[in-house]
Amino acid sequence: MPQSDDVYERVTHGPDVPRGLPLVVLLTGFTDAGAAVAGTVDYMRTHADLQPVAIFDNDVLLDYRARRPIITFEADHLTNYVPPRLELCVARDALGQQFLLLAGYEPDFAWEAFADAVLDLADDYAVSSMTWVHSIGMPVPHTRPLAVTVSGNRRDLIDQYSGWKPHTQVPATAGHLLEYRFAEEEHSVAGFVLLVPHYLADTDNPEATIATIEWIARANELAFLFDDLSNDLEEYRGKVAEQVAANDELQRLISRLERQYDAYRAGTTATGEASPLLGGAPMPSADELAAELERYLANRPSDDDKGTTA
Repeated sequence: MPQSDDVYERVTHGPDVPRGLPLVVLLTGFTDAGAAVAGTVDYMRTHADLQPVAIFDNDVLLDYRARRPIITFEADHLTNYVPPRLELCVARDALGQQFLLLAGYEPDFAWEAFADAVLDLADDYAVSSMTWVHSIGMPVPHTRPLAVTVSGNRRDLIDQYSGWKPHTQVPATAGHLLEYRFAEEEHSVAGFVLLVPHYLADTDNPEATIATIEWIARANELAFLFDDLSNDLEEYRGKVAEQVAANDELQRLISRLERQYDAYRAGTTATGEASPLLGGAPMPSADELAAELERYLANRPSDDDKGTTA
């Protein structure tokens, strides 16, 4: 059975790590509606000046057959093998403020050893808090702000921002295990779950990425700039609006989701219909909506449309 020391290696001659930094965790994998986490990892790797301090071992943690690495075939030879990455890095926000970022794939194996390793690293660096974000698809309209539910022991964040407080059982992720273990050790912990319109869950949704970064910033008093993402979001919203406007049935279905969403936010339900934020509620219209939008959003764009399709 792997031990915590078996799943990672510290970077030789890595950067100095100030004690007391906040730790942010971004793991792609089981649930990532709207590619919220994947988009945020890409953003951080481009904009946050990442300097690795510990690299996790793919051969211990990763199921290669489930998530195959990419290799390039060029005419008659292979080039550019790109294995997945799971790293702990020192990062900087737009103001130069430092934080620790654990980012990459969700481990397939050795979860307990992985959690122990992250806790050991957090203790070594005396992290001030742990924040993580993931996203799930929900029957909510894209015309409303993305709702969020907050877990952990940060009562300030839970009481102020958590818009959905279910009592339910869900399939666990490695991020859930980290939150659970950090809370057991009485670290300051906040977990954010973005509620992304489920009919857009399979798209790269810039709004979900921006929301993920904003929650990270709010929880840790960090600052980030969104110029590129804002441009992507404008194009994305325009394309979705164009596609919905072309179909009367979609407009009626989205209107129903809007009424139910607004009623839930007001603390009631409209015409006796179940709220879309209550787990297990029958929502045939949401299924119809997903089926209709699939015709528009699930198809790969033509060469002429690349860069503009949601």
